[in-house]
Amino acid sequence: MSFSKEKRRQRIHWRIRSKIKGTAERPRLSVFRSNREIYCQAIDDVQGHTLFSASSREDGVPKDGKPVERAKKVGELIAERAKEHNIENVVFDRSGYLYHGRVKSLAEGAREGGLKF
Repeated sequence: MSFSKEKRRQRIHWRIRSKIKGTAERPRLSVFRSNREIYCQAIDDVQGHTLFSASSREDGVPKDGKPVERAKKVGELIAERAKEHNIENVVFDRSGYLYHGRVKSLAEGAREGGLKF
């Protein structure tokens, strides 16, 4: 049985999500990557709420430049917002994407901004 690329990613994502949960003290940092943009949000799975988010569509992120550089800036933005909410530790949820390219760059930017995961 052959799955499309997106179905395969969703199956991996469900498997990851069965093992990790975010709390208010240590939220889940979920990443979504489209062809053009990258988004991330900190989620409290106990309450079912998004605490804060960041994306490459915001004003603080340059519209030109390489996608990897833009993703790193989004990681720095999410780390900055986490500090505003007094959060240092998160659980990183790559959402079934390979830890490579834009996803890796976002994670590195968040770590440089002070998040621990």
